[in-house]
Amino acid sequence: MKNKPIGFFDSGLGGLTCIPHLIQQLPDERIIYFGDTARTPYGSKAISTIRNFSYQIADFLVNNNVKMLVIACNTITSTCLKELQIKYPHIPIVGIIDPASKKVAETFTSSNRIGIIGTKVTINHKTYINSILSYNPSLKLYDKACPILVPLIEEGIIDNKIMDLSIKYYLDDFINTHGIDTLVLGCTHYPLIRENIERLYPELAIIDPSKEIIQSIKHELSVNNLFSDDPDFKNTFYASDLSDNFLNMIKTIFGGTQVEVAFKNFDL
Repeated sequence: MKNKPIGFFDSGLGGLTCIPHLIQQLPDERIIYFGDTARTPYGSKAISTIRNFSYQIADFLVNNNVKMLVIACNTITSTCLKELQIKYPHIPIVGIIDPASKKVAETFTSSNRIGIIGTKVTINHKTYINSILSYNPSLKLYDKACPILVPLIEEGIIDNKIMDLSIKYYLDDFINTHGIDTLVLGCTHYPLIRENIERLYPELAIIDPSKEIIQSIKHELSVNNLFSDDPDFKNTFYASDLSDNFLNMIKTIFGGTQVEVAFKNFDL
């Protein structure tokens, strides 16, 4: 069991931002990743649709004998984490919101003004605010939905004025009105525009949940005695649409290291 892969999934390519952190901290672990690039974005879809899509992907990964599931998507974590944990009680399942919430709660004080950006679904569910306050009720928290950012990122529209103008459209008034000094990137796509945000707002402290989730993965592997000691599985990355941007992200992460990239779609 311990030498089976870890299953990651996301609404698209955003969850790939977790993978470099995993490789750095847990180099012996192997991965099966699924990005639903054909049906992204999830953040403006009905909750019932998000759940149906998530069950399809989780079934696929479980049937590929993963030893744990990592929901590398804030929208899915907000809407489906508990349901997926009930549906698959035999393997550990971690979401991306709780570890970042703990990091915020432990790092900042009531003197900080903390902003959270994410998809419409994540923000409307108030998942981050409720989670962070459960650990530290003294914090001042504000949130903002930024729905156009994920489609732009999926299209590779990052290093240009369109992305910068979109970021400023959402964040200028949000930051100024609330005096934001700390920003939580509440979508795994957003680390791909972190440089844009830091250039436009250099005074902000940034919290990246794609990095923080590795602590939860380590914890689950430890308590369940699942650390790999003889990895023999090739990293495999599935997508429901093998877009150029998805393929380029894989190349950026792994360079010349051989990984398997495959197409997988679901009948609707």
